[in-house]
Amino acid sequence: MAFFSTVSLPWANSCVSACTNLCMAMRRVTVPLVAGLVVVVVVLSLLAEHCWADGGGLAERVIWAVNAGGEAHTDMHGIHFKKDPLEGKLGKASDYGVRLPILRSSPEDQILYQTERYNEDTFGYEVPIREEGDYILVLKYAEVYFAQSQQKVFDVRLNDHVVVKDLDIFERVGHSTAHDEIVPFSIRRGKLSVQGEVSTFNGKLTVEFVKGYYDNPKVCALYVMKGTLDDVPKLQPHPGLEKREELEEEEEEESEAGEEGGKKSTSTAPKYRVQSGPRTPNPYAADNSSLMFPILVAFGVFIPTLFCLCRL
Repeated sequence: MAFFSTVSLPWANSCVSACTNLCMAMRRVTVPLVAGLVVVVVVLSLLAEHCWADGGGLAERVIWAVNAGGEAHTDMHGIHFKKDPLEGKLGKASDYGVRLPILRSSPEDQILYQTERYNEDTFGYEVPIREEGDYILVLKYAEVYFAQSQQKVFDVRLNDHVVVKDLDIFERVGHSTAHDEIVPFSIRRGKLSVQGEVSTFNGKLTVEFVKGYYDNPKVCALYVMKGTLDDVPKLQPHPGLEKREELEEEEEEESEAGEEGGKKSTSTAPKYRVQSGPRTPNPYAADNSSLMFPILVAFGVFIPTLFCLCRL
């Protein structure tokens, strides 16, 4: 019995010592591991939020979309455009533009600008809206027939509010070039607010293309989404168009400076252009610092954690 006790006691002490060391090692590993997991979760959340801000979930915010004069199509942002509901009912569908490449549009989405619906008189679409909030109406256009300005000019109305006046697509962007008209509006307490005007809203948004003096009104595609101007996908840059806008702005500044000095401006006054939508930003000039910061933080926590694990 005494022999058993003298032999078993060192063995028991070794077991206790081993268990103590194991617990301390697990404690040293658990703390940095948990911290690392928390940082990873935070980084993933920030990345998800960043992706949402850059257009993630855009399709879920679109409440109505139609490919005018064409078949159903899902674009690169996941927006599903339905087949034109006016087919066989009102106006005429045209696919004349399918023979032309459309500038400023991605190849897979050019069909949205190549087909269109036009009418010899005013026509439009009705969009049911059941929820209050801020909305955006996006109208897609491309001039695929006329090769000069003042050949097709028309207005666009939103529940009898003129939201686009004297739209001349060729004058805006030229031939076979994508152009988006972007109209923000809001619905609150039974009232529609758009461009400083207010009217009663009965649950239906009526988008009308108004016959003008030059040819027939038309539309290539359109959609309505919840959100603000910053949420709308922008078209690809058009260097020629941006240069022309810069020249016209310089002419306007020179004209204003001449008038303030009491002198007559010698430069020719710039031709009137319809103002429509925000200017297309350069996608290559985007600031990615907000995306890189959480990644750097994750690496900063992961490396010490890995170092602790290696020492064990």
